[in-house]
Amino acid sequence: MSQDYRVLLYYKYVDIENPEEVTQEHLEFCKELGLKGRILIAKEGINGTVSGTIEQTDAYIEHMNAHPLFSDIIYKVDEVTEHAFPKMKVRYRPELVTLRLENDIDPRKTTGKHLKPKEWLEALQSEDTVVIDARNDYEYELGHFRGAVKPDINTFKELPQWIKENKKNFEGKKILTYCTGGVRCEKFSGWLLEEGFEDVSQLDGGIVTYGKDPEVQGELWDGQCYVFDERISVPINQKEHVVVGKDHFSGEPCERYVNCANPECNKKILSSEENEHKYLRSCSHECRVDPRNRYIIEHGLTEEEVSKRMDAIKEEVTN
Repeated sequence: MSQDYRVLLYYKYVDIENPEEVTQEHLEFCKELGLKGRILIAKEGINGTVSGTIEQTDAYIEHMNAHPLFSDIIYKVDEVTEHAFPKMKVRYRPELVTLRLENDIDPRKTTGKHLKPKEWLEALQSEDTVVIDARNDYEYELGHFRGAVKPDINTFKELPQWIKENKKNFEGKKILTYCTGGVRCEKFSGWLLEEGFEDVSQLDGGIVTYGKDPEVQGELWDGQCYVFDERISVPINQKEHVVVGKDHFSGEPCERYVNCANPECNKKILSSEENEHKYLRSCSHECRVDPRNRYIIEHGLTEEEVSKRMDAIKEEVTN
């Protein structure tokens, strides 16, 4: 299949004087080009993922290279067969990544040591090293570096508090941290240094760059890498593929994500297509019986049909 489209992933921490004005101008420009994607602009910089044809993405890069603030951005490029987003969104945010620290971190002044893919691979295997995943739980569950610690958190902003509560587990060790493209680690690694951890490193360019490196070929990565577009996931390890994801209902190996049908919950759950239908695409009994259950509405299920499904689930659990 011809791959006439590309996805660009990028970020840059830089002072933007009128971020809200730049946001509106950037949205108009992207729409004129025909790009689709999601870009965040804050006073501290820009963070985006966009998709478009080769011509459209080339024009975007050329435009950004001519901008005095964005001329040295490094783009991570994926070849794809179609747009990876349904529409174009450019949003102003108070922070590029939501940490809400009392004393904010400027990654241009304080950040961990950047390790290139080969250096990272070597560091992963060294003694007294702890690897901390800086992403959300559902990202980790789909794929992660072998032996990486999964913080017991639901959102990125909870990570500093979790580290404080578990500080004794990391003291005196070499800390490695990573995320999808690098933007979260820039701040998180800086915060770790401010907290008194002395040996802190991050994966330069994130997981995506690591997977494309011809020398390491994604070694010691297990599973898939979650991405925030319609592809949902991309492969990383070119040497071997180890499935780490587990079906929410059966515990069987699974790499297929769906959102819980209860709009109030909307939790991302790994599920086979068979179990999605069997359990009404709902993560729990409470979500299955919620009157706003989207699966029931989408499939036009009657009360009798729902009742039969519930009885079948109850019988299976009993047995």
